[in-house]
Amino acid sequence: MGEIKVSPDYNWFRSTVPLKKIIVDDDDSKIWSLYDAGPRSIRCPLIFLPPVSGTADVFFRQILALTGWGYRVIALQYPVYWDHLEFCDGFRKLLDHLQLDKVHLFGASLGGFLAQKFAEYTHKSPRVHSLILCNAFSDTSIFNQTWTANSFWLMPAFMLKKIVLGNFSSGPVDPLMADAIDFMVDRLESLGQSELASRLTLNCQNSYVEPHKIRDIPVTIMDIHLLQFHGTKYAAIDPSMVSAEELEVQKGNLSISQEEP
Repeated sequence: MGEIKVSPDYNWFRSTVPLKKIIVDDDDSKIWSLYDAGPRSIRCPLIFLPPVSGTADVFFRQILALTGWGYRVIALQYPVYWDHLEFCDGFRKLLDHLQLDKVHLFGASLGGFLAQKFAEYTHKSPRVHSLILCNAFSDTSIFNQTWTANSFWLMPAFMLKKIVLGNFSSGPVDPLMADAIDFMVDRLESLGQSELASRLTLNCQNSYVEPHKIRDIPVTIMDIHLLQFHGTKYAAIDPSMVSAEELEVQKGNLSISQEEP
């Protein structure tokens, strides 16, 4: 139990990448927690948004791997927000504070939904250059809990945690998956009542993503997603880490896609 929490990789991450806390709202209780790793010269980094049960450090392995390849990566933990508009406004202020005009967003579950809502929110003055979605959704009605969304703030923490834990796999799993579940349960235990209540509210509050407002944003899988931006001003990787061969291949793929009808 708890193998990941005591692993050398996790301990190395926590000892080398500082956790920053930033306030961008008038309400001082709304604190963004984040890990910002990789070259600060990169102005279009990859930002990770966690699921309901996650904290910023659940992406530590992705951060270690991607920064090792020259990418700038920021993993966030959002404050207590009670509606999507409030979240989007706070996130915009955070990007302004970090002096980031455009970003690539990776969102898992609720994080994926919020990433889409932020892209929708900023569609007239785009701040999202691309989206990477993992186990995400575009309509909260799929959870059939829109009628209870406004009551989560009244529930005690143990009841909220029980709701979240009900979505975790309970059958036999391989050891690596078991360790991952244990780690996420541990992270869930670190969240307070208001944090969980607000996240479940955002997760189930009646809302959907307007597709026409994000239709021009690239959405693809993680393996190849960021390659399409190598050699452009939207690259999330240090140019010195990209080989000339990779750039030539990318230019060739770009020219082919432009020629296709």
